[in-house]
Amino acid sequence: MPTRDRLLALFVVLLWGLNFLAVHAMLGHFPPLFAGGLRFLVIAIPTLLFVPRPKVKLRWLLGYGLGFGTGQFAFLFIAMDHGMPTGLASLVLQASAPFTVLLGSAFLREKLSARQLIGIAAAVGGMIVIALHQAENAVLLPVILTLLAALSWATGNISMRQAKADNPLHLTLWMSLVPPIPMFALSAVFEGPGEALHSLATIATPSGWVGLGGFAYVVLLGTIVGSGIWSTLMRRNPANVVAPFSLLVPIVGMSASFLLLDERPALVEILAGVVIVGGVLLGSLKRRQRSTVARSSDESGEELAVSS
Repeated sequence: MPTRDRLLALFVVLLWGLNFLAVHAMLGHFPPLFAGGLRFLVIAIPTLLFVPRPKVKLRWLLGYGLGFGTGQFAFLFIAMDHGMPTGLASLVLQASAPFTVLLGSAFLREKLSARQLIGIAAAVGGMIVIALHQAENAVLLPVILTLLAALSWATGNISMRQAKADNPLHLTLWMSLVPPIPMFALSAVFEGPGEALHSLATIATPSGWVGLGGFAYVVLLGTIVGSGIWSTLMRRNPANVVAPFSLLVPIVGMSASFLLLDERPALVEILAGVVIVGGVLLGSLKRRQRSTVARSSDESGEELAVSS
């Protein structure tokens, strides 16, 4: 994985880590399922009008939209609305990384090296330690919903990779056409139209402005910028190399929650976070330089032998 792509992956990590605070602000005003549908609707309308449709098979576009868009954010928003702490949500959602690696190995036949397996195992181990330590403060249902969101994200990753779009950003934008209808339908059934209309009617209140600010961040930075870059990285690199970077998101999310929401991690959580960082680096960075040097040496040796 080139250095440029690693830096882009880290930039997405920062955007998505802070995105959980934006979601927290947004859900303080909007109902979760309605917020999810509205989030994608404001992207879908200009996309349909101005962005060319990517030349991909419809099933992969639908799979990407239903997995990454509908499933992930419906489950995540409901979980956070039902008491899932912001920092813990940013952590548990990163189960998408091992889910993606497993699905990539099963359906895309991407081979895993021993180094990658050790790194991912270490990162997942650190994530489990933090989850177990914080699970005392979270009821079971939100945790299960967040894990379902992670699995949905992983299926979306695989569909997006299989789509092999020439322009990943266009694919990400067109994916936004899929979630609004199912999300608004679910919102009408489980939340009722009255709650959604009330959130729009009170948009000029203080909580409305805060929710609108969070909504803007989620749409512009979390979705368009972050997902667009992530789609590009997943297209250019194997899924089992890119996906582990998402395990760094909870480090940003939990740190920001500590600073802004007064969610205070314990020492064991900080140490586990260090393990996660080390595991991601070990599992994601391939030892290419050494192999390149060795290959160059071999080629030089062959040239010298021919010259003599």
